[in-house]
Parts: sequence; C-alpha cells; structure tokens
Amino acid sequence: MILLIVLAVVVAATVLSTGYVVRQQHVAIIERLGRFAGIAGPGFHVKVPFVDMTHDVDLMTEDEHMTFDAKTSDNVTIELDVSIQYHVDQTNIHGGEESGIWKSFYTLTDPVAQMKDYLADALRSQIPNRTLDEVFSEKDAIATSIDEVVAKKMLDYGYVLVTTLITSIRLPKEVQESMNRIVASKNNLASAQNDANAARAKTVIAAQAKAEAMAAEGKGIADQRIAIARGIKESIDTIKGSELSSAEANRLFEYTQWVSMMEAFAAKGSSSVVLPGDFAASADFYKQQVAAHVTPNPQGGE
Repeated sequence: MILLIVLAVVVAATVLSTGYVVRQQHVAIIERLGRFAGIAGPGFHVKVPFVDMTHDVDLMTEDEHMTFDAKTSDNVTIELDVSIQYHVDQTNIHGGEESGIWKSFYTLTDPVAQMKDYLADALRSQIPNRTLDEVFSEKDAIATSIDEVVAKKMLDYGYVLVTTLITSIRLPKEVQESMNRIVASKNNLASAQNDANAARAKTVIAAQAKAEAMAAEGKGIADQRIAIARGIKESIDTIKGSELSSAEANRLFEYTQWVSMMEAFAAKGSSSVVLPGDFAASADFYKQQVAAHVTPNPQGGE
C-alpha cells in the first residue's frame, strides 16, 4: 500500500514537472542536460522531466540610475547623474547563439555593471574636452555621443540601450557659490548700464527739447523785431508823407515812443520813474537827437 502511494506521488510529480508557463514579455531558455536546446515564448509548454531545465528571461525595459565624477578642461570636478533605459534584444529570437536573448544570458553575468564601466569610460573621454559652461550647454550632445558608443558595445552582449540621459550636474559648493557671485555681478553690471543708458537718453532728449524751444523762442523774437521794425518804418513813412520835415517827423516819432514807454510803466502798477525837472531840457534832448540824425558821419553819410 505504501509502495502504491509513493509510486502515485512520483507519477504526479513527473506529470506536473512536464508542463510550465512562460509569462507575457518573458521568454524561457531551455537547457537539455545542461546544454542550450531552444527558446520558448509566452504560453504553456511541455518539457522532458528531469532532462530539460528552463530559465526565465525578462524582456521588459529596465531603468538604472548611476553617478559619475569627471573633471572639465578648466579643472572643475563635477558629478553627473545618468539615467539609462535598456532591454534584452528580442530580434532573431530563434537564431540560437546569434540571438540577443542567447547572448544576454550566456555572455554577461552583470550587464548593469558592464554598462556602468562603458558609460564611465565614455563620459571621461567627453568631459575633459569641454569647459564647465560647455558641459552645461552641450549636455544633450554629450548624452547622445556616449549613448552611441555604449549602445554599440552592449548590443554585442544582447542588450539594446534605449536612451541615455544626463539628468543632473552637481558642482562643488565653493564653485557653485563663485558662479552665483559671477552671475549676480553680471546682472548688477547690466542693470547699471541700463540705468546709465536711460539717464543719458533722458538728458539728450531734454537737451534736444530745450534747444528746439530756444530755437522757436529766438525765431519768435526775430519775427517780433522784424514786425516792429516794419511798423516803425511804415509809421515814419506815413509821417514823412505829411507836411512835416524829416527832422520834425523823427522828433515826433521819438516823442511818441517816449509816451508809449511811459504808458507801459504806468500799466505795470506802482513803480518809480525818474523824469526831468524841466521839460525844456527834454525838448533840448529831442533837439540833440534830431541834430545827431542830420550830422554827417566821417564817410559823408547822414
């Protein structure tokens, strides 16, 4: 009875061990007596009990984050955070030893460590050729360059490098503080230059406006004087047209001007005006003015 029970357990275990299931986005490598025998895709499969052994291979994309240090051409040591996405090469799945799945399982024991070494070597050949500013400005170009180099090498081991990203660049604290001071100084200089340019523009505009105002005022005064001169000439010509002589006309005109001046003083309100005590003296003054007009000059003019 015990023998029958043991026999039934052995048979059940044997039957159960013949079947296995491969999940989606996975494959199974089949080894028969320790030797590669094939690759099974997702689904239910049967194997030879105690002869065949299966190994699960994950085909989904993996994500790894790594940190590297490097020195720029201007002697600044920086830390770079690098993110990589990769997966097992699924092409030529039934190609035996030429398939990416076979290579990924039988050629590398630690693919992540191998990729890290390749990335470190590629980064340290790129960063020393660039200044710190160039590393920041050409970050994407550096990532693309190292991705091309590492992807080609990892494909020989059955891994596809999907993308490589430089996610962060960290500087030593003292370098960061120095850069912040430089940026602040540049901003302050730009602000001072803008203020100076604004003040200069304001001064130029004010000077131009003042010059234009003075030009307009000068033209107005000139026009006014021309008009006054024209009016005086017309008044003298009118007086000359009467029965008065030229000397009497001039004297009458000067007297009229004197009266107009006195009226202008009176219109301004209370003010002090010095007048001659003897108006006969004023008459003499007018006579002197008339005599001055008729006295010949050294060149013979009047």
